[in-house]
Amino acid sequence: MANRLAHHANVLGSVATSSLTAWRGCLVVKAVPQPEQPLVLYDMEGCPYCRRVREALTALNLDVQIRPCPKGGRVFRKQAEATGGKQQFPLLVDRNTDTVMHESEAIIEYLFRQYAGRSVPGYYRERVWQPVLGSLASVASAMRGLRANSTEQPDQPLHLWSFEGSPFSRLVREKLCELEIPYTLHNLGKEHWTEIGPAKQRIKPGPYRPLPGGKRDAFFKAHGRVQVPYLEDPNTGEGLFESARILGYLNAQYG
Repeated sequence: MANRLAHHANVLGSVATSSLTAWRGCLVVKAVPQPEQPLVLYDMEGCPYCRRVREALTALNLDVQIRPCPKGGRVFRKQAEATGGKQQFPLLVDRNTDTVMHESEAIIEYLFRQYAGRSVPGYYRERVWQPVLGSLASVASAMRGLRANSTEQPDQPLHLWSFEGSPFSRLVREKLCELEIPYTLHNLGKEHWTEIGPAKQRIKPGPYRPLPGGKRDAFFKAHGRVQVPYLEDPNTGEGLFESARILGYLNAQYG
């Protein structure tokens, strides 16, 4: 009972985080083809600057390999320093263009220009008040996803289907970051206004049908529903929906 209440409280905090960030990272602005070689992001889930990059990745429906670098982390921080010259996050590595770059604004501009062939939409441009709201958003999530608490490491990276603005997905990403578990983040942003709302009560009544040919359509055909978070662990063969179940699994398997 206590665990359920704590989980519900964390969900409410995560909803506040999404609200403070204006629910960016929910809708796809332009779905672009996945690059030949996957993007790599050295990332701290609770960092407001890293969050802005993940919002842009959702807006473009781009997948990315996450290398968690929480404070006190010992798994990827030295690798990030060797790659980018310093321990500063976010750090994007794009082997398709031999690009290695820090600074959230520069990364966001690069992603939209390189993969969407356009400038950054107004909704995703930096505003003077965003650092303050971004920091408050991290506080609303109790600063989870900032500090390392890792023990066991998997042999193979995990796979998480998510989108940045999803409060339930954020809880799972926070835990993966704290455990320093690498994973491929499969962005599954909402592709049409009719998809707005939780999986079981979208704004459009009736049976859910994703737009044909998109990533959500492929996920629907594979699983019979579109709901995030969804975690796959190739080390154990587990595939799990529901944030509470996933968190329980991660704590039991790797915590």
